Amino acid sequence: MRTALAIFTIFQLFCAIAPADEPAADGWKFYAIRDEIAPKSGVVFDKAGAYRLTLSGNGNESVDGRWFKRVPVTEGKFVVFNARYNAANVSTPTRCILASIVWLDEKGQQVEQAEFPFTVPTAESDGSKRVTSTYQVPPKTTQAELRLRLRWAPNGQVQWRDIELKETPPPAPRKVKVASINHRPRNTKSPQANLEQFSKLIDEAGAQKADIICLPEGTTVCGTGLAYAQVAQSIPGPASEFLGQCAARNKAWIVAGLYEREGKSIYNTSVLLSREGKLAGKYRKVCLPREEIDDGLTPGHEYPVFDTDFGRIGMMICWDISYPEVARELSARGAEMIFMPIWGGNETLAKARAIENQIYLISSGYNFPTAIYDKSGDAIAKSPESTSIIYANIDLNQRLLWPWLGDWRSRIWLEGPARAEPN
Repeated sequence: MRTALAIFTIFQLFCAIAPADEPAADGWKFYAIRDEIAPKSGVVFDKAGAYRLTLSGNGNESVDGRWFKRVPVTEGKFVVFNARYNAANVSTPTRCILASIVWLDEKGQQVEQAEFPFTVPTAESDGSKRVTSTYQVPPKTTQAELRLRLRWAPNGQVQWRDIELKETPPPAPRKVKVASINHRPRNTKSPQANLEQFSKLIDEAGAQKADIICLPEGTTVCGTGLAYAQVAQSIPGPASEFLGQCAARNKAWIVAGLYEREGKSIYNTSVLLSREGKLAGKYRKVCLPREEIDDGLTPGHEYPVFDTDFGRIGMMICWDISYPEVARELSARGAEMIFMPIWGGNETLAKARAIENQIYLISSGYNFPTAIYDKSGDAIAKSPESTSIIYANIDLNQRLLWPWLGDWRSRIWLEGPARAEPN
């Protein structure tokens, strides 16, 4: 497989590179806040005349510079920004390679907060990364300054291409009806007896047209008096297949906590069943409390996310809430909602995870509130202590703009601590 650096080399063999001191293509100009930290810049043209804007580090870890261009816009209209880039030798591209939009009035003065279009977590088929977001042009805005930047990557190389800001129809709402079940089985005799109780509540939520239904942690052990090893099953297996039948019957996604056996290992696992009743994925609890460790459970080590028909979601379980890394990794992979089967824990930490990642967090618990937390950390739905089902209608396209911060979610990866990014 070709490395990113090899792709750069091969591409440049067939292209002419315009010197940095010549006017750039299509009105683009180069700028660095200080000459001593400026990256090398250039424009690469292919045989068809298409261009790529290049930036490369100069061996200085403080390197920071950008291409910029101003384009006319109309206040109140919706616009979509798109760009793609290929990069090499950048260990944290989400932090070091970024695009931004600065809204300007007719005098060239900034209005409102700058926007930072999202980098799509998954690469394009050609290995490039896409940066995209849709915005409504703020009042008094007559032009937008587009900025394409490389920073803090001493040996990094990036080529920007296919850059556009164009009008687009207003985005349609992306609505999802979320349900979370508050129920604690007591004095039951088997995992199946527990699942039968939960199935009735799933049917009730399905009758209310819930799109996705969250169940608590350890649905097959709570109230049975059995040990983890006694209830653990393979996944897929009888428990997940039963829940799949519930999902298919109600045409709803289901998240549920189970105990999984694989070979000699037992995991505390959350499963995701699709509307068709298929096993769409699973997450193995990464952060185990000492009680589970002492009972022989094995921790997971992956942070999978899953694309549904309404958006990208992640799952975590109980003790995961005590550490910021799990929710952060899921959010970094594009999760817009995190579903959390939980036994007990600190509700303040749940609110913090929602706020610091700017995601919706849905919990289903026993000694923890069954609740739906929004991006502000507020519980927009919360159950009483008795058996009940809570609901919330959420529009995943609705933005939260914070005073002085703007769209905080788009800034998290740009301004927070550097994190290792998967290749």
